[in-house]
Amino acid sequence: MVRTISRREFLRLTALAAAATATGCGNGGNGGGTGTSTTAASPSVPLSGDLRILQWSHFVPRHDTWFDPFAQDWGRQVGVNVSVDHIDQAEIPARAGSEIAAGQGHDLIEFIFPPSSLEPSLMDLSDLQEEAVSRHGQQLELCTRSTFNPRTEKFWGFCHGWAPDPGNYRQTMWQEAGLENGPATYEELLEGGTRIRTDQQIALGLGMSNELDSNMAARALIWSFGGSVQDADQNVTLNSPETIAAVEMMSRLFRGAMTDEVFGWNAASNNQALIAGQLSYILNSISAYRSAQKNNPDVANDIAFSPAIKGPGGAGLASAHAIPIYVIPNHAANPDAAKEFILHLLANYSDATNNSELYTLPAFPDTVEETGEWLDDDPFDSRPADKLALLKDAESWSTNVGHPGPTNAAIGEVFSTFVLPQMMAKAARGQLSAEQAVAEAEVQVKAIFTKWRQNGLVGGDR
Repeated sequence: MVRTISRREFLRLTALAAAATATGCGNGGNGGGTGTSTTAASPSVPLSGDLRILQWSHFVPRHDTWFDPFAQDWGRQVGVNVSVDHIDQAEIPARAGSEIAAGQGHDLIEFIFPPSSLEPSLMDLSDLQEEAVSRHGQQLELCTRSTFNPRTEKFWGFCHGWAPDPGNYRQTMWQEAGLENGPATYEELLEGGTRIRTDQQIALGLGMSNELDSNMAARALIWSFGGSVQDADQNVTLNSPETIAAVEMMSRLFRGAMTDEVFGWNAASNNQALIAGQLSYILNSISAYRSAQKNNPDVANDIAFSPAIKGPGGAGLASAHAIPIYVIPNHAANPDAAKEFILHLLANYSDATNNSELYTLPAFPDTVEETGEWLDDDPFDSRPADKLALLKDAESWSTNVGHPGPTNAAIGEVFSTFVLPQMMAKAARGQLSAEQAVAEAEVQVKAIFTKWRQNGLVGGDR
């Protein structure tokens, strides 16, 4: 008897088969497989030698299990010895900085956020960008603005994917608080979050520490209130009534619905607390949810997602949670192989998205035709199956770190030195008023912009 399977089941089995192949289990289960049977396109130039890749350890372990043999198999086909080193995303900046200072190290380095302040030490990848567009069509604007410097007219990096940053909330907790569909505005986040903390003794979690998620939360709040670090012409605009109102809102959220732990978080803290049932809401990618599916299914089934929370003007914006960006340092010994590998990755991006369990969405939408189908009918057992469907239009409420301008070198330094989370924390703790905290941060930001403007890497005049 032939068993009929649903499309959802077909997609799930396809995903599992891909993962099995990546671990060698697709070759008789003996672990002897190459990791992929993908045929590499002929490179545009003869390749040889070594290609050393350094990248962050993906939040979804399945991705790295697939990626390493995928890269090494490509190398065998084109005559390049490929090695891949993974380290925690928080360690990438220091490691890259030390290699750049030494003038030697990896040929290809992947960051999870735009390292735009490194531009002077990085190769211009405009030729790679042009080739990628010619093969795969237009790149998402938020991804282009994350690596292109209009001042120098260079692509200092290459963005191949991105991860949206929706609200992750516990549906039953918010239902009990009278908001069955979760908070849609910051006022609802405050009112519902305070009610949940009072009645259910569960806090909400927006970080205010020196880590990735706190950086994203601060920017989302400022943008949704109408503020920004810079304008479209790269002039500093941080000190505004809109930014001050956003900082005041973060202080109110802390006093009403959060705990002191948010000041000492690392990038995993909100994930871990949500999975443990200790938070009612976080701003994050779907990685916490994927971990909960494996470690605490009851919590996973109760997690729902919402788009960017709206500010007083009725609009909401979120920063892309992760922008995986490859850079090729000036010291790279094999830049041709690095570029050709990136093009090979793009040609196989359905596998990349699948093996990230839909965490990493394509920067070039045409590379993954199945994205919409997978989000509508999650092959990784979401309940309900369309739990991730809201991510299909995530680009409409997501933007780049430098919004409304580009992610220039000054924006990169503001990001990497955590100016905005520190500003939020000082006001929330009562060390400074919102006005004082914003004014202090503005002094820091202006000094950073002046430095990079004098180096010819940032536009604007103030």
